[in-house]
Amino acid sequence: MIGGWLAILALALAAFAIAAFTLRLPREGFAVFGAFLLLGVVGYSFQGSPGLPGAPKQPDRAREQQSGEAMVDARQALFASIAMPQYLVMSDGLARNGKFADAAATLRGGLRQNPDDVEAWVALGMALTGHADGTVTPASFYAYGRARVLDPANPAADLFLGNSFLQSGNVLAARDTWAQLLANSPEDASWRPGLEQRVERLDQMIANAPMLQ
Repeated sequence: MIGGWLAILALALAAFAIAAFTLRLPREGFAVFGAFLLLGVVGYSFQGSPGLPGAPKQPDRAREQQSGEAMVDARQALFASIAMPQYLVMSDGLARNGKFADAAATLRGGLRQNPDDVEAWVALGMALTGHADGTVTPASFYAYGRARVLDPANPAADLFLGNSFLQSGNVLAARDTWAQLLANSPEDASWRPGLEQRVERLDQMIANAPMLQ
């Protein structure tokens, strides 16, 4: 299990090195590209289970913790907050340990006092998705929507909503979410290249899988 995660992280670091030094990725795009790589790790943490047995078993606490760490790191890479409020710090600690329900409860408490905290709404959407084993619930969809309304120029809500749809197996919804984000993004937005590649890959997947159309 540990060896597999080390291999995945090694591949992610190699991809980042290629983009940064071989393809000359602009320095201002480092954080966004890193967040995209972490999004991929988040997706694998929910879907990649090569050793899963045929019979049901208790939740894998190690896998939940690893997915929680990836979720928090991916969000922080996009927001890069200088000083996070205490409730967000506490919820991140809970999410890193796979305690998504407790993380969501902590965020709800903070948002009652600070309802305009965009990062907290995104974190709540991610925590609720994690608690539902990667499924987009009405509550998580609402949380992402609130973040989008509060800051339409920030791509985080739709980036992570699309990733949540992909985790739940809803490829069409993921593709539509990201395509809409592209349509609403400036041409020079640092997240466009990575997002365009993701939409292209999903388009190819949909074209080659009639059951998705």
